[in-house]
Amino acid sequence: MTFLLVDRFPMFSLASAADTMRTANETFDREFYKWTTVSVDGEPVMASNGMKLNVDCSLRNQPRPDILFVCAGTAIDFPEKPAVLSALRQWGRLGWTLGALTLGSHVLAEAGQLAGHRCTIHWQNRAGFRETFPDIECTSNVYEIDRNRYTSAGGTTSMDLFLEIIRRDLGLAIANEVAGQFQHERVRSPADRQRLGPGRDLTSKPVVLRRIIELMAENLEHPVSVVELAKEGGLSVRQMERLFASHVETTPGRYYVVLRLERARALLRQTPMSILAVALATGFASQSYFAHSFRQKFGYLPSKERRPAR
Repeated sequence: MTFLLVDRFPMFSLASAADTMRTANETFDREFYKWTTVSVDGEPVMASNGMKLNVDCSLRNQPRPDILFVCAGTAIDFPEKPAVLSALRQWGRLGWTLGALTLGSHVLAEAGQLAGHRCTIHWQNRAGFRETFPDIECTSNVYEIDRNRYTSAGGTTSMDLFLEIIRRDLGLAIANEVAGQFQHERVRSPADRQRLGPGRDLTSKPVVLRRIIELMAENLEHPVSVVELAKEGGLSVRQMERLFASHVETTPGRYYVVLRLERARALLRQTPMSILAVALATGFASQSYFAHSFRQKFGYLPSKERRPAR
């Protein structure tokens, strides 16, 4: 495995991947996995936590690995980006197997290496990704393996992705033993979903509630009616209202609006879209109604949220 590190790469994601492979080697009692790190010029790279990491080689001296992972963390723009994109395009033409940790998915997509492939990215960046690359299927799953493209949403999902690689290579027993070494409760599958937003952990909630909320999250531009949501869940509107009141302490309608506003804030932060375009992309019929709703939720107008695209 090779990890291509760019400025402000996510140290935790890298460490999760490397330590999972190290533990697999120890458990298997054989050096089955090897890994190297690479930067554009072979010089040390600053991680997002401020630590500098020495690398093994430069792009020019990079031999072909079984999988090369792009590790990108807090930003999708960095000084060496043109060289990285050029290298990824060349490797893609040569048929290399490529992967991404955290925001590496955005870099792969920009290099044209996710066309026709399913991928994932951290939930905080998914809205901007889908607007920028509307033709790429970007799921909310913890990781995705689609033929010769491997992507994870970052953080602990890097471990999940590598546990799945280990399961395929060495079997479920080894993967479970490795997971146990890290007190990782279970090996998550690609079907496991990320959280849908800040503080929104639905893993302990009823399946029907999770299904309805996921339907909401997948239909923000054209909101689904409360009646249709209840029908999809096999409930009456009143039953659905009681379900939401009991488990998330709000109404379905209000919950839906909050999801749309959170998506809007993400788009304002991550894309150069106009405020009107953001409003329409999140299901608001007018900019004035959007601004009013946004201010009610966050305490300030959307214009205050506008940041340069990263």
